Amino acid sequence: MERIKADILVIGGGSGGLSVASGAAQMGADVVLLEGHKMGGDCLNYGCVPSKALLAMGKRAHAGTGTNHAEALDHVRKVIATIEPHDSVERFEGLGVRVISDYGHFVSPTEVEVGGARITARRIVIATGSSPLVPPIPGLDKVPYETNETIFDLEETPGHLLIIGGGPIGVEMAQAHRRLGCDVTVIEGMKALGKDDPEAAAVVLDALRGEGIAIEEDAMADEVRGKPGAIEVEAKDGRIFKGTHLLVAVGRKPNIDRLNLEAAGIETTRAGVKVDARLRTTNRRVLAIGDVAGGLQFTHVAGYHSGLVIRQALFGLPAKARTDHIPWATYTDPELAQVGLTEAEAREAHGDRVEVARFDYAGNDRAIAEGRTVGFVKVMVVKGRPVGATIVGHQAGEHINLWALALASKLKMSAIAGMVSPYPSLGEINKRAAGAYFSPRLFDSKGVKRVVGFVQRWLP
Repeated sequence: MERIKADILVIGGGSGGLSVASGAAQMGADVVLLEGHKMGGDCLNYGCVPSKALLAMGKRAHAGTGTNHAEALDHVRKVIATIEPHDSVERFEGLGVRVISDYGHFVSPTEVEVGGARITARRIVIATGSSPLVPPIPGLDKVPYETNETIFDLEETPGHLLIIGGGPIGVEMAQAHRRLGCDVTVIEGMKALGKDDPEAAAVVLDALRGEGIAIEEDAMADEVRGKPGAIEVEAKDGRIFKGTHLLVAVGRKPNIDRLNLEAAGIETTRAGVKVDARLRTTNRRVLAIGDVAGGLQFTHVAGYHSGLVIRQALFGLPAKARTDHIPWATYTDPELAQVGLTEAEAREAHGDRVEVARFDYAGNDRAIAEGRTVGFVKVMVVKGRPVGATIVGHQAGEHINLWALALASKLKMSAIAGMVSPYPSLGEINKRAAGAYFSPRLFDSKGVKRVVGFVQRWLP
């Protein structure tokens, strides 16, 4: 058996693992990377990249440029192929990473076996990501269904797509397929987009319903039956939904089954590998990042984690993961984006100290000029500092960046209000929201008016 020694062993070639491997190798570390499936992981092959490519084609179809489902899938494949070289084995080997295209598993607290090799490393990073969760709905195993791992390979155009799950993946795929000519029904056991601000979620859901998407809430799937081209989902309350194809989008599960974590003394939870604030597992030589670490499941979180791991593994510097500054977005049209606390969370955490500053897209001249007046930004403020921001509307995922910066850098609202935005730009909504926070203090204050009156009497 071949014996391999390394400074860092990365298990998993998704976005987080690739970031660790490339960064560490370029800084001079001896790195081994294991990936038994596709380089680039879920994000490149089944998640962020293909879903946004499909949404882009849906927007094109909605604008009347004439694309169809087959052309949309071809575009998805081309986008993936364009990005693939950046995540390829060849590129990483060129960076000095030893890439082994196979799955690995622990055989001891310090050793991982893969194929005919046994690897020891000073630090091991688990970056195996997550997979679609398939719930134990009676009958589901007897009918054909899709997940995010298969939906982009579906050659035939669904006549009527049933989607179990009204979270971000479910509603994004609902709108994309509806705009590409499919009938769509979203079946959600509780509330669609239930983890987001309900006022903002309502704006998105109203837009989707306006495009002809049926969104059935409080419809817990109780049974699935049928055959290819004729599928039924029955809810616990007796409602029956009929369609030609079924997409299951109810969440994710951590990819830990192959790892034999018990051999390494690594504990797990229902959400994934158990980690501390420094992303260390119960085996201090082993760290876990991204989806498998059981926290927020976003590609950019995995990237953030990779930076913390490199800081610790290469330089021996302590680094703790935060979540209060992590943004996320749902890329429907209109988009919905969040960073920090929602209004409800802020009021629960800070009570009466919370002030909500708000500005509507309808008050923005660029939005008016482009006919994009649906939506708003609201910022939750405590003692002059934002603790959360919600944006729903055109390009909300772009505009949330400013508030992500504000929370990460602990900026005050005065910093946003003091920013000069180009006119006319949609981004001005953020400055105007900050202005809305200060307006009552300036224009409704008797003290300010007295000061202005006094100054005016004495000015030459």
